[in-house]
Amino acid sequence: MKTYSARPHEIIQRWYVVDAAGKPAGRLAASVAAILRGKHKPIFTPHVDTGDYVIIVNAEKVRLTGGSKAQERIYHHSQYPGGLKSITRGEMLAKRPDEYVRRLVKGMLPHNTLGRHMLGKLKVYSGPDHPHQAQQPEPLSL
Repeated sequence: MKTYSARPHEIIQRWYVVDAAGKPAGRLAASVAAILRGKHKPIFTPHVDTGDYVIIVNAEKVRLTGGSKAQERIYHHSQYPGGLKSITRGEMLAKRPDEYVRRLVKGMLPHNTLGRHMLGKLKVYSGPDHPHQAQQPEPLSL
């Protein structure tokens, strides 16, 4: 029996809406990353983008579980001397919840060109509204 490898023209990509209200941040990100990769489909191929589009709404209502997760620091560098910046997870969730959830999902995708392409299929919004009604997204419960 030969190994099946999906081809880009055979893939049907759907749109899903995920409501993040009250969901633990890490579990939400892991589930969304699996959908973006296409691991929920029987035609999953690691080197081909077989995943679907995901819209996350209510990112501001995601939960941080664990005793000291809100005090844990997130670091980034501006590439200039002395440019190391840091912010706590709680502060980032309060200031930019959409960027926080996007960062979590990004860390769970492959760190290469294919992973960057998969991240482009993720749309994150702080509130309950999104501008993608024309794509007729299906609600997805995680």
